[in-house]
Amino acid sequence: MLKLTGAAAVTGVLVAAVALPAVGGAGMTVNAAADELRLLPEELKEPPLAEKTTLLDADGKQFAQFYFENRESVKLDEVADVMKTAIVAIEDYRFYEHGAIDLEGTFRAAVKNVSGGGVVQGGSSITQQYVKLVLVNAAETKEEQDAAIAPTLPRKLNELRYALAIEEKYTKSEILERYLNISYYGAGAYGIQAASRRFFNKPASKLALWEAATLAGAVQNPSVTDPSAGKASRDRLLVRRNTVLNRMAELGKITPQEAEEAKKKKLGFKNIEAPGGCEESAYPYFCLYVRQEIATNEDFGKTRKQRERLLQRGGLVIKTTLTPKAQKASEKAIKEYVKTSDKPVAAQAMVVPGTGAVKAMAASRNFGRNKKKNEISYNLVGDREHGGGAGFQAGSTFKPFTLLTALDQGMKLNDGFTTGSGYRAPSHSAFRNCKGKAVGEPDHEVKNSSEGGGGFKTLTTGTLGSVNTFFMRLEQEVGLCETVKMAKNLGIKRADGTGLKEFETFTLGINEMDPVTVSAAYATIAARGTYCSPMVITESTDRDGKKTSYKPKCKQVLDEEVADAASHIMSGVFTKGTMTEVGGIGRPAAGKTGTTDAYTAAWFAGFTPDLASAVSLGDPRGAFKYDLTGVTIGGRYYSYVYGASISGRIWKDSMLGALKGVEATPFTPVNMERFGGCSAGRCAPKPPPKRDNGDGPHDDRGNDRGDRGDNGDGPFGPPDGGDREVNGGFPFGPNGGAPIAPPVP
Repeated sequence: MLKLTGAAAVTGVLVAAVALPAVGGAGMTVNAAADELRLLPEELKEPPLAEKTTLLDADGKQFAQFYFENRESVKLDEVADVMKTAIVAIEDYRFYEHGAIDLEGTFRAAVKNVSGGGVVQGGSSITQQYVKLVLVNAAETKEEQDAAIAPTLPRKLNELRYALAIEEKYTKSEILERYLNISYYGAGAYGIQAASRRFFNKPASKLALWEAATLAGAVQNPSVTDPSAGKASRDRLLVRRNTVLNRMAELGKITPQEAEEAKKKKLGFKNIEAPGGCEESAYPYFCLYVRQEIATNEDFGKTRKQRERLLQRGGLVIKTTLTPKAQKASEKAIKEYVKTSDKPVAAQAMVVPGTGAVKAMAASRNFGRNKKKNEISYNLVGDREHGGGAGFQAGSTFKPFTLLTALDQGMKLNDGFTTGSGYRAPSHSAFRNCKGKAVGEPDHEVKNSSEGGGGFKTLTTGTLGSVNTFFMRLEQEVGLCETVKMAKNLGIKRADGTGLKEFETFTLGINEMDPVTVSAAYATIAARGTYCSPMVITESTDRDGKKTSYKPKCKQVLDEEVADAASHIMSGVFTKGTMTEVGGIGRPAAGKTGTTDAYTAAWFAGFTPDLASAVSLGDPRGAFKYDLTGVTIGGRYYSYVYGASISGRIWKDSMLGALKGVEATPFTPVNMERFGGCSAGRCAPKPPPKRDNGDGPHDDRGNDRGDRGDNGDGPFGPPDGGDREVNGGFPFGPNGGAPIAPPVP
């Protein structure tokens, strides 16, 4: 082993200075170099290589694993001899002959660099390269990464000191093994085993000559020769492979004939997807949510960089809240009503009131990137922060926020007022957003559909009938900003992460939402006003066996008795409201349907004291361009899809399955002394002669339609149509009313 001391050490520095002319400097003297040198071995900290993260369900069974550095470390004897030969030939052919630095190779490179007027050839040994890769992998910041590869003489000297220690610590074979396992080869493959499987679908022990030369060539500049990046990159890799073959022949490691035969081979890149990942998970949407939760949750690090580093290197075992029983119940119910081949997609989340634990996330489409199979590559159940999309307008699932605001301000169950078939704001200032701006639209009329001429509606009957004009008047009474604040207190935020749209039709559900967020909001009502952030991780164990437990993040955001009163009213949806045809689940439950303007999306959100859930249905190609009229979904034809048509049925069936065997918990009875009866001036007038006042059971029939907003699908919809309903209602049937939909089979 060559030791650099005395004159040899100074020579090494001078050679390095020549090899790095841009940083050596013309004024560099031998004495200055010697003072800078101090070339003694220095111990290199070698953090463990990045390892896989494993996800476990609530029962402790693995359901996913993913690699942020796709690596499977192997022993040197598990690597084909031709691979070892190829990498040494092209990277450091005197590897077994020199010590930490190859003076001969470095000097040769220095001469070529000087004669070529720049850096033409590198002179780093495999040991030096290993040191650099360790330092890059250990870097905490971008600055540290840049310093690890900076073309400076001090960095090169530090690298040599570490290399000296590595040469003393390990044998040549051990160094080569570590180098092969740490190197990046492109296409997301770290380490020789992952690269061999990714490129050629075989273990490193089975590599042929031309395959070994390909991987040996990829190490030099994998970002430029990444075969998954396109034809140009593959062509560059092919040239690089042939360079390796020529070098092996030049060194006598293979014959010229063998080199020529190998060069006739095509690149042969198989592009095998890395093992694991959410695409391979049995529960891909939950997997996506967990992965993004780790990246964004401060429980896993103060900064995103720290959290991503933990993911990349942590080797974590994550125990989640996912309950197979609830998950399978959701999947089964969705499959019953919506096919994977359908363009409209159903998505559902289940959340536990009082903890925020997400028990299930499911969708009708399979997760993946194969468009021919109708797969989808983002999280249909979560918001954009958790890998989701723009969501769908929530429709009348937003009306309970106005109801809660009214109850919180002292209104009683039977308080109400008379409304007509249409509503116009009396003035611009009748509605003010939370910045104080007047957003009322006196020129815009919001209409009922099947409610006809309207009439006197109370908090109870207006909610069960989902009467648009009633809720517009109610929002005017309690205040738009107050309603927005109530929604925010229950965790409501847009799926795309932008600010809530605070227009007069807020109560009609003009904002795009995701099922997790809506489920958590409704779970707040079920938990008597306690909001808990959606929670998917209960425990993590690091590579050293250290366990960290995570507790629910909850706070009281609503008067308990106000929540009880809302639950009381909303429980009537199954017997007197828009879910009458579907029916209840045989235990205390409450909820609200949601059908958006022009039938662009359909929701049902509901809860028991034990479990809350929300189901959305819409077409991700663009909800306003591809609405839910005249569609076949799940093999059934629908003239119009209401909130109860599909979403409500999925909710019912899935909740029955998820809660099977769970003892029913009753709602806390409403405080009738506080909320019973009606207030002076808000009581119903004496009833006229008996007549049908439109409060019978129906399935929204256009009354819980949201406005167009940004057309429901962010960048997927048509240009912004403004926050108003088209013609104030549907252009179907007499007087703009929607015709009665045929019974759903």
